[in-house]
Amino acid sequence: PCRMIAPVIEELAAEFEGKANICKVNTDEEQDIAVKYGIRSIPTILFFKNGEVVEQMVGAASKQAFADKLNALL
Repeated sequence: PCRMIAPVIEELAAEFEGKANICKVNTDEEQDIAVKYGIRSIPTILFFKNGEVVEQMVGAASKQAFADKLNALL
């Protein structure tokens, strides 16, 4: 599922450039981050606002679902 949504994440990063920072983290390499945010399933998408997690989506979703969530938070 992570590989399946990777192109969508990259497209969204380009579309939201200057409006939102969209980053990917490999939880196998960054286990401390996974523990810090309680990530138990991948893919898990965390939405931050002012440095705090405000929303979370678990599992693959459509590009539109991610874009709608981002737009709602901007």
